[in-house]
Order: sequence, then C-alpha cells, then structure tokens
Amino acid sequence: MAVKPEWLRVKAPQWERVGNVKSLLRDLQLNTVCEEASCPNIGECFNAGTATFLIMGPACTRACPYCDIDFEKKPQALDPTEPWHLAEAVKRMGLNHVVITAVNRDDLPDGGASQFVRCIEEVRKSSAQTTIEVLIPDLCGNWDALASILKAQPEVLNHNTETVPRLYRRVRPQANYEQSLELLRRTRELTPWVYTKSGIMVGLGETDDEVRQTMADLRRVDCDILTIGQYLQPSDKHLQLQDFITPEQFETWRVIGEEMGFLQVVSSPLTRSSYHAEQVQTLMARYPRTAPASEHSR
Repeated sequence: MAVKPEWLRVKAPQWERVGNVKSLLRDLQLNTVCEEASCPNIGECFNAGTATFLIMGPACTRACPYCDIDFEKKPQALDPTEPWHLAEAVKRMGLNHVVITAVNRDDLPDGGASQFVRCIEEVRKSSAQTTIEVLIPDLCGNWDALASILKAQPEVLNHNTETVPRLYRRVRPQANYEQSLELLRRTRELTPWVYTKSGIMVGLGETDDEVRQTMADLRRVDCDILTIGQYLQPSDKHLQLQDFITPEQFETWRVIGEEMGFLQVVSSPLTRSSYHAEQVQTLMARYPRTAPASEHSR
C-alpha cells in the first residue's frame, strides 16, 4: 500500500476521551461508522465527544470493494431496543447534532427505513433540541420508504454518490448513479425545507472534469451540501488507491462548488461524510427553512 503524504497524517488522539466514548457505546450496544469503516478522524471526533451512529448491525448486505464494513449476505435481525439505546447515547453525550447512518439492508422490504424512523422519533423524545442528520443508503429505489423517513422530519438528508459515473461498476457494483441522484431530487421535491447533502471520494482514478461534472449533476438536483474527501485503501484486499489528491486541488473544488451554488462545500483530504457535521447548524441559521405547520403537527 502507498505511503501517505504528510497532509494525511493525523494527530494521536487523547485515548482517555476516546475510551470514554467507546465504553458508552459498548454499554448501550451501539455501533459507529467511525469504528466499523476505519475512519481516520475517529480520534478527533471521539475526543470531541461526537460519533456517527451506525444502525441495523455492523455488517452490510453489499460488498463494495472500497469499504471496510463487513459483508454479510444474511445479517442479523433488527434490534427493537436500538432506537432507545441510540437516543440514550445522544442524551448522555449531550449532542447538539447527531448523525445516524446505516449499513445497506437489502434483505429488508423497506431497506431499514422504519428503523431510521424509530431512531429519529426516540431522539426527538429525549433530546428535542438536537438536530438530526440521516445518512441513508439508496433503499433500492423504494421511494415510499424514503417518504417515510422524510415524514419523521430529519433536518438533513444525506446520501452519498461516492464516485463519478464511469467508476460505478467498479466502485459501487450494486448501486446506480442515476438512482442516487433521483433519491436526492425526490427529497427536495417532497420536503423542500430539508437540507440535502451528498459526498464523493477521490483518488480512484477519476479526472478533474469528471469530478466537476458530478458536482454539476448534484446541483442539478438542488443538493445543498457537498463533501469531498480522499479515498484511503483500508487493506491490500480493497480497491486499489490510484492517486493522492493535493490539498490545493481540494481547495479548487471547494471554490468551484460554492460558485455552482452549493450552500456549503467541505473539501479536504481528511473530509468524510459526517466530519464536523455539526457545522450544519451554522448553515441552517444562515439559510433558514421552515417546514409547513401541517408537517410539524404530524
């Protein structure tokens, strides 16, 4: 595996703080994408007392070659206590903003949408002031399932496009680029007050023109927030890294994205989908949106 350049080296975390967060997660039998996907920012985020919760088990029904999450063709049944445990963790950690994501559960008729809904509802009960971001899978194009998640009123709906169209067959063989765009388009159509977000990783052989076109495609479906980060190969068995992208190139994409009309572009080598996700609260204050009264009463 390639040697990381200096700009990808992260500071050693304060392990006492990391250990405290890990103990809480183990106590409540919760998973985090920070751990399961070997995120390089785990030390910084756990030090700050934040985490991205991974619901519906630690194993995925897809085997995307870039991802470090375990593959399981027949994963375990959903835990009915998980929504309560997640809400309890949010309360104990005093989170102002929480990110809830999930493995792909193609074995479930609704892709796990109902579990997202229950988690949102439980967090609302115990931490009413906490803003909620859901980072959802494509739900196999089940738009009724998407609508059910949106009816639960998360503030942010995040769905990653991950890469440029040309690389989909190699990077996301069980996904569809246009379907991901359609999910974001329908979110805007159904709930225009929800902030939409997507992310891509670079360093897999994509060109600058392809990245810009993907950014333009996301703006075409009125995506609000974009994250761009460096792909890091988890092991020799995973998809091979092609390039280390310079910080200067990331900055160029950030400027281009803002010129395209994204409300926020977070673009740097260590950027991940939920890295500093709490900053969306500043964006929400700057660009306020309010759901119709009929939605609040649901």
